[in-house]
Amino acid sequence: MHCQVETAAAIQAADADYILMVKGNQESLHQALLDRFIEYGEDDYQVAGLRRHVTVEKSHGRRERREIHVIEAPADEPALARWPGVRSIGMVYRCRESGEKTQEETSFFMTSHPPKVRMLSGYLRGHWGIENRQHWILDVIFSEDASRIRKGNAPEIAGAFRRLALNILQRDTSIKENIRGKRLRAGWDERVLNAIYAGISTV
Repeated sequence: MHCQVETAAAIQAADADYILMVKGNQESLHQALLDRFIEYGEDDYQVAGLRRHVTVEKSHGRRERREIHVIEAPADEPALARWPGVRSIGMVYRCRESGEKTQEETSFFMTSHPPKVRMLSGYLRGHWGIENRQHWILDVIFSEDASRIRKGNAPEIAGAFRRLALNILQRDTSIKENIRGKRLRAGWDERVLNAIYAGISTV
């Protein structure tokens, strides 16, 4: 959502740096980065200036391996020309194993930071830490991974409602309870549910 030229310009104007994940809403830029890293991959990532950092973490019965590749933004890449202050581009490969289930994901980013892979890995890890904690809560408390909703776009809709419910419960201050406890009490007692709604409506 925030991968926009205007956002990058505003951050630069505030004398700050950005790391923007490049997704489908920037189709030509995403394709350009994909093509670049496919080219690097064909050379086994043995390209001058390309830096690599690998981490492996185990948590909550999951094992996650992350590879980050970073290189100075190519001066001859037209898709990058309109982005103010871009200095580096990168690719992130993640492989998450949980029991017999394996999930793989590849994403791309650009940044106004220099291509210092360990520094960028730390910044990205901080962001993923929030996402991973949310994923764990959704899996354990909302049983998201066990959901049997499969047809059409129903899984995305159900996922959006789960995240909405999680955000509401996290913001609630009407009762002192963890997320699981709030969810159970709201299901058992309509007064608790109404108190949660009332708290959100006054924010």
